[in-house]
Amino acid sequence: MNQVTEPASFRLESITSDDIAAARAQARSSGARMVDVLEATLGLAPAEFMRRLAAAVRVEPLSMDDLHRLEPAFDLLPFSEASQRQCLALREGEAGLLLVAGDPFDSGLRAWAEERIAQDFAFRIAHPADLRAYLSRYEESMRAMDSVLGGELAGGDARSEAVESLSITSISEDDSPVVKLVSSTIYDALKSQASDIHFETGSNGLTIKYRLDGVLIMVGNLPGLDLAEQALSRIKVLAELDIAERRVPQDGRFKVSVKGRAIDFRVSVMPSIHGEDAVLRILDKQALTDELAGLRLDTLGFDAASIERMRRLATEPYGMLLVTGPTGSGKSTTLYAVLTEINSGQEKIITIEDPVEYQLNGVLQIPVNEKKGLTFSRGLRSILRHDPDRILVGEIRDGETAQIAVQAALTGHLVYTTVHANNAFDVIGRFRHMGVDPYTFVSAMNGIVAQRLVRQVCSDCAVEYKPDKELLAASRLTHQAARNYKFRMGRGCGRCRGTGYRGRHAIAEILSLNDEFRELVVRGEPVRLLREAAARNGTQFLRQAALEAVKRGDTTLQEINRVTLVG
Repeated sequence: MNQVTEPASFRLESITSDDIAAARAQARSSGARMVDVLEATLGLAPAEFMRRLAAAVRVEPLSMDDLHRLEPAFDLLPFSEASQRQCLALREGEAGLLLVAGDPFDSGLRAWAEERIAQDFAFRIAHPADLRAYLSRYEESMRAMDSVLGGELAGGDARSEAVESLSITSISEDDSPVVKLVSSTIYDALKSQASDIHFETGSNGLTIKYRLDGVLIMVGNLPGLDLAEQALSRIKVLAELDIAERRVPQDGRFKVSVKGRAIDFRVSVMPSIHGEDAVLRILDKQALTDELAGLRLDTLGFDAASIERMRRLATEPYGMLLVTGPTGSGKSTTLYAVLTEINSGQEKIITIEDPVEYQLNGVLQIPVNEKKGLTFSRGLRSILRHDPDRILVGEIRDGETAQIAVQAALTGHLVYTTVHANNAFDVIGRFRHMGVDPYTFVSAMNGIVAQRLVRQVCSDCAVEYKPDKELLAASRLTHQAARNYKFRMGRGCGRCRGTGYRGRHAIAEILSLNDEFRELVVRGEPVRLLREAAARNGTQFLRQAALEAVKRGDTTLQEINRVTLVG
């Protein structure tokens, strides 16, 4: 017999029996759910409504944070049934199984669950909006997984399906559950605007994750190593890889057609101790090109002062503007925004990139092709003979490319480029390590932009809040300073898949080189003195820019602590 666990204590203040009776009568006449009628009638804030409702029905409530802390048990209660009944089975470590409902007045739910779930569970409630937001994170992929779990896996060898491209519109017509699973996952990732799809094989089966706004979000977990192997084989077939080879990494690509638009996928398959993992990088070039039409520095989220400094550096007659940051920090997008702003047609602009991510009208764009001998350094030498005014070098990876780029900047060209470094000051050490003379480097350099992308608070579910003292201390923020901040966070909703964040914007540390700074670099002074000189010259460091974004309510302390150094 299933046991219902009650909370240890409740406050006396609660919803009255008269409130419940009135809501029941109104729900019967209107056809609405009783819990929704009750909340609308009382007009309480969600947290207060849940507190009083929990006291009235004597069931412990779970917050959105509680839901995210627990593991969904879609193997016991499939997603399709959970979504239909607006309930959820969750595992709570050693404590066992929880059944979470949005409507505690659904009299038939417990009886149905006791018959459906063959093990003991404790009953809990959550706000209906929180439950909907949680389920929305898993919607498309879990529906596909339900079809796999509910039917037999297709027999035969996946190698027999020689498919070069995939039409998403044919998902519903496909008879193979594994093909349908992969296709549905791709479709949902595109709809969610994910940048990558991760298929991870673990000891118990297949885990699927999306990278949304730079963070991995788990969207499904399927038991069975056979299923994981078949899903990876399907991906290999799409990417024209060797499905018999499971011991070495493989790279490939394939195309998907969605509404007549071709979308490229770059595939990386890696062997692991449990099987293989695959990462699919989504490259929607048409969407990127469409976005480019309105791409400017002020659309990327930089503050007004940073935009002004970058535009000044980007319009110098010669020299070098360098953008730095880790992979995925938006360096290329920033340089493309610069190019679209300065592309008046009166100057010759040439780029060399690996790969060409955006297509720019009126710009000569050269893709690197190392197999044919066209490297960054060789391509850059040829570009200098093509009478350019402005040059974009996708990335400086070696000393030869660095030397040529610096010489180009010293001989009357304006060079835009990127390099991987943690901040603007680390760039100097990188160029020294690549053998570039410090005097030559600082003579060529106009400015360095170090940037990060931070997730924005979802505007649809944003609420004001006060961070606890532990978070303030971890963020090196005093209570006195915190009084001037407008702290906001997202509760989680369907639009943001329950994460509380939707979209990202850029923050930047912009170092403009003046004579004092150049002299310090040439003398080899320590970074501490370089930072002091930069501060005197008006440089706002990355952490300061991040805190300003929190102060405006654009993002959270947790987010900036994730992407910037606190110390």
